[in-house]
Amino acid sequence: MTIGDTVHLALRNLNQAKLRTVLTVLGVSIGIASLAGMVSLGVGLQDQFVGRFMKSGMFDAITVMSPQDRPGIMAGGMRGLGAGPRGVARARLDDDALRKFGALRRVKEVYPNLRVPVELKYEQFTEPYSATGVPMSARNEGAFQTFAYGTFFNNESENACLLSLDLAKQINEHDPHDLVGKQVRLTWIASSTAAAGAPSVPDNPMQLQHAEARYTVVGIVERQPGPGGLPGAALSGLMIPLAKARDISAVDAGSLQSLFREPAQGRSYGSVTVKVTGPQFTEDVENQIKEMGFMAFSLNDALTGAKRAFIILDIVLSLIGSIALAVSSLGIVNTMVMSILERTREIGIMKAIGGSDDDIRRIFLVEASVIGCMGGVAGVALGWLVGRVINFGANVYIQSQGGPTGNLFSLPLWLVAGAIGFAFVVSLIAGSYPASRAARLDPIQALRHD
Repeated sequence: MTIGDTVHLALRNLNQAKLRTVLTVLGVSIGIASLAGMVSLGVGLQDQFVGRFMKSGMFDAITVMSPQDRPGIMAGGMRGLGAGPRGVARARLDDDALRKFGALRRVKEVYPNLRVPVELKYEQFTEPYSATGVPMSARNEGAFQTFAYGTFFNNESENACLLSLDLAKQINEHDPHDLVGKQVRLTWIASSTAAAGAPSVPDNPMQLQHAEARYTVVGIVERQPGPGGLPGAALSGLMIPLAKARDISAVDAGSLQSLFREPAQGRSYGSVTVKVTGPQFTEDVENQIKEMGFMAFSLNDALTGAKRAFIILDIVLSLIGSIALAVSSLGIVNTMVMSILERTREIGIMKAIGGSDDDIRRIFLVEASVIGCMGGVAGVALGWLVGRVINFGANVYIQSQGGPTGNLFSLPLWLVAGAIGFAFVVSLIAGSYPASRAARLDPIQALRHD
């Protein structure tokens, strides 16, 4: 019996039992839809997670800290404020260190993460806040791609500031856009020498006074910068040019180091961001910085762990989705066994006129594989449709809550091919027992069957 004859007989047999075939295919399609939907959810969540961070430019950024700036408990009591154990060199994160970082190969930019405590005043509004220093290069970062009103800084020397939309609404609840072009007052605690234009580190850090400057609001960002926006700008709704943040000699009341640092030590920073020319160079530059005695980490470290977590999530979702497919495979077995019972005499006739056991086995395996392929294609289509409906509903809700929308379900080609192929394999496995049972029928007994 040729392959064409085998396929023709298999299709004819399926066509003769249309209702049973349709119900069996429907069972397989539900199983595949469940499997494809679960996996596409995991893939979609991973794509959303990785995609948002990739667009933010965070994967080419390395955050550097000095061991001597670690909290006292982590460094051993108050030792974190001093020079560390005897005989051990403690790396300082100062301007000299920034120059060394900038000289490393594949490094395109280095800047300190400055957050200065200020008091923000506008008409009757007065609130203590932290002003974050933002470099001019941040105009290309994710959080600053979309402005609710206004635009980015024109240059780093202007007295300009950006507000998050949430902060703007706190200042002017009814017309936050009206703040663009208006001036706000920033006051901070500074040394008397710094207030007069002297270097930012005072000779006597206890000689303090209030300083004040007016800043023009030039833009209001749609969403507050966070881990997906700009390194060092997390949770800050008030942003000023980095050069201006450097000029402000503010004293953080929560930092004893800023009060007791020796004058000869010069200015040091809590953390620094090192930007490399591409994410693929992050690990190499990070290792070089660690060899210099600094603590360094990047989101690539977290991304590796996150990808492992998503792999586990995909496996769990696949197992959950496979339960429905396993149940539907029992339907294939039942359908094929019923077909054998109905066609026992037909099988006996085929064997009597020369049909071999392999011919009979192939007919039933082709029937099972056709059911699997049809169910796989229908299941993928059903899973995609259900995913789109759920995604639409979820986006409507998320948008109503002011959150970012996106595709929660992703159905790449490899998943489509894998789901159909998996349905094909499962159907063949499910049909192997009925096919073998049909092939073992004794032709004489089969011909006597009514």
